[in-house]
Amino acid sequence: MFTSIAERAVVVTGGTRGIGKGIASVFARNGAKVLITGRDSDVARAAAEELSVGGAEVSFIQADVSSREDCRRMAANAIGRMGGIDVLCANAGVFPDGRLADMTEEMLDEVLGTNLKGTVFSVQACLPELKRSGRGRVILTSSITGPITGYPGWTGYGASKAGQLGFMRTAAIELAPSRITVNAILPGNIITEGLAALGEEYAARMAVSIPLRRLGSVDDIGYAALFLATEEAGYITGQTIVIDGGQVLPETLEAIAPEVGPEVGRAEAAG
Repeated sequence: MFTSIAERAVVVTGGTRGIGKGIASVFARNGAKVLITGRDSDVARAAAEELSVGGAEVSFIQADVSSREDCRRMAANAIGRMGGIDVLCANAGVFPDGRLADMTEEMLDEVLGTNLKGTVFSVQACLPELKRSGRGRVILTSSITGPITGYPGWTGYGASKAGQLGFMRTAAIELAPSRITVNAILPGNIITEGLAALGEEYAARMAVSIPLRRLGSVDDIGYAALFLATEEAGYITGQTIVIDGGQVLPETLEAIAPEVGPEVGRAEAAG
């Protein structure tokens, strides 16, 4: 039985939708006090209200993690509302679609500003309280895209997600004397609003290419984050957990779907 994380103070950036909302939900359902952030105050308010159903303690603040000042305000609000910060889930991210030849400076600034600089700024802002906690946890939401795989149109996104892992490894060393662990979760294809926007055909094609034959749920990510926040995970730092149903394992679709025949397997893999 894991030690309860009830009453722990948890900040989830980008917690208003998708994976971030799923992470916030898992922590809230397990008794943690949760503060979520988002750039749209109306969406953030609605998400906090939804997550508070059943008596969970969830609040929100409008904040853009690409702004260092917003991150400082986020941390100050967490202290005021929850009494401190025990866990930071640095989840906020964007994934603008654009081929390398068409990528503008503005597109690159947006994705690196939110996904990479936003991670650094969030950790910096929460660092004093994470140290004060004595059991601080930093959990980054990275991706299989960039660190392990690639996908056309996501060069900037992949670079930002790989960059998070470079940051994580040195941050884990620097923060270890303060008993703060820094780890990352690398989701594969998870059912979210963002994935839905890519269309049913994309989702179906991805599900076929996953050994477990399904897309992941936000709870799959949330419970991994919950584990990394426990006392029992206190000796794990600077590490990554891939949560993708085995998607990155096979060389081709034929390796996991021999029943569809080699010709179809090769065609799908090539697509």
